Amino acid sequence: MARYTGPKTKIARKFGEAIFGEDKSFEKRNYPPGQHGNNRRRGKKSEYAIQLAEKQKAKYTYGILERQFRNMFKKATAAPGITGEVLLQLCESRLDNVVYRMGIASSRPAARQLVSHRHITVNGEKVNIPSYQLKAGDVVAVREKSKSLEAIQNSLDNASQVYEWITWNGDKKEGTFVSVPQRIQIPENINEQFIVELYSK
Repeated sequence: MARYTGPKTKIARKFGEAIFGEDKSFEKRNYPPGQHGNNRRRGKKSEYAIQLAEKQKAKYTYGILERQFRNMFKKATAAPGITGEVLLQLCESRLDNVVYRMGIASSRPAARQLVSHRHITVNGEKVNIPSYQLKAGDVVAVREKSKSLEAIQNSLDNASQVYEWITWNGDKKEGTFVSVPQRIQIPENINEQFIVELYSK
């Protein structure tokens, strides 16, 4: 499936925040890209433009393309609960995102690659689908043959974030998806209500 592989700093500057993680280039030029990017008198954005930008930010953050994202929105709409919150919970429950949250990979694209290359197991079974939706209680682990991979070890050594909805056992290199995170536990700076309003038009 196609993925965005263009310049990430340019996208981060578009949204005014480092959505792909630490970015020294963004820190130097944290204004929008283009000839008039640093012009403080840029025109006021329309309501539609604000909603569209929020959807694009969510898609780039989680690495999801339009068709898949729209399908997730339909699923969130049909599920009980607040649609916008359920949408973010579906994004957070993806296998590639949880691999990233556990610290096995340093970024979501890196996590997606680990999953695609069969380095990750779920409940003891190899799963190579990054969008695989985890359920509470699922155990995510590094495959036995992959535990010595330098990229994984380096990422785990530098991991510092702790999330209440996942646990991690460093000795076994496995973690448990304890529960679907509540909105307050999701750190991403995304206004999901704008996305709901956009798709509801």
